[in-house]
Amino acid sequence: MPNQRPRRRETFYPLQAYVCAECRLVQLSQSETPQALFGEYAYFSGYSETWSRHCADYAEQMTAELGLDCDSLVVELASNDGCLLQCFQQRGVPVLGVEPAANVAAAAQEKGVPTEIDFFSVETARRLAGRGVRADLLVANNVLAHVPDICDFVAGMKILLAAQGTITVEFPHLLRLMQANQFDTIYHEHIFYLSLEVVQRIFAAGGLCITHVEELSTHGGSLRVFAQHAESSPAVDRSVERVLESEQVFGLHQLETYCDFGARMRETKRHLLDFLHDARRDGKRVAGYGAPAKATTLLNFCCIDADLLELTVDRNPHKQGHDIPGTHIPILDPTAIDERRPDYVLILPWNLQDEITAQLAGIRSWGGQFVLPTPEVSVLP
Repeated sequence: MPNQRPRRRETFYPLQAYVCAECRLVQLSQSETPQALFGEYAYFSGYSETWSRHCADYAEQMTAELGLDCDSLVVELASNDGCLLQCFQQRGVPVLGVEPAANVAAAAQEKGVPTEIDFFSVETARRLAGRGVRADLLVANNVLAHVPDICDFVAGMKILLAAQGTITVEFPHLLRLMQANQFDTIYHEHIFYLSLEVVQRIFAAGGLCITHVEELSTHGGSLRVFAQHAESSPAVDRSVERVLESEQVFGLHQLETYCDFGARMRETKRHLLDFLHDARRDGKRVAGYGAPAKATTLLNFCCIDADLLELTVDRNPHKQGHDIPGTHIPILDPTAIDERRPDYVLILPWNLQDEITAQLAGIRSWGGQFVLPTPEVSVLP
């Protein structure tokens, strides 16, 4: 394939998620070190139009609700390429990012977003606080599940938070993951799979009180939790109790629920393989769209290689020229879709379905169709 780099030796790790019988925290049995995962990172949030809109809407909401202005400070942990913080800068609000991946942090700094290159921890928080950094709004989006020492991370947030400050944390909701059969979101970057009940317990141990919860559509269904210093005795909104009740009703406290989830995973695998084998026998060509981490889980779990999925494409040039790990499926520029004219396009980042079907609407001109792998294999009309 064009632009492919020489293949390097691949290292495989077990991918096993366990649930604690006592506290119901779901976590991996084994993971790579943060330095190996995030020392140089291939995900740049600004390439997703959906996420960019999400960031802009969030900045507008929080600026208004908290009365943020030129005398405030917004700090984002795992700030990536500065996509979100730029939205606050555009509103005249000072910002600071903390990002461990040097290559991604450099992209933020080039945009004029001040960024500390570090893995956030209690030690980092103390260092920043010693310089007088106190966050009126402290943001941590899609990072809480990534950190090996989650309690240390939360303790650091408390140190960095201004006395009357607000924390917002977004994370994929374990409830939605299981309801919608999103097993492909289990991968080595995500050490933990979080329910509100578990997060509330971790925050309370760190001296923080969750005051409000918003249910979001991002990443297949996420929670945005708001928190403040517990000693300030903040009021707790009814939304917290409502989400906790929904977790109980679904059965997140019952081990049988997790066993049933495993059975549904295996059934999805069989259906996806049936579809791809049938397409192959009928002489149909199938290409993928996207190379997210979830694709690595899905394709390896289902034993799908380049014989069944001849290629995938991604807008991120940092991924082009590589393969999906473990599959030898090449990642190409999106122009390959028009060049190859596949009969089906398998949407691997299914959470961006609307964005992708709009971008590739032209495949319908040659009779091409979109396919979603989860929660059930489906061909879009």
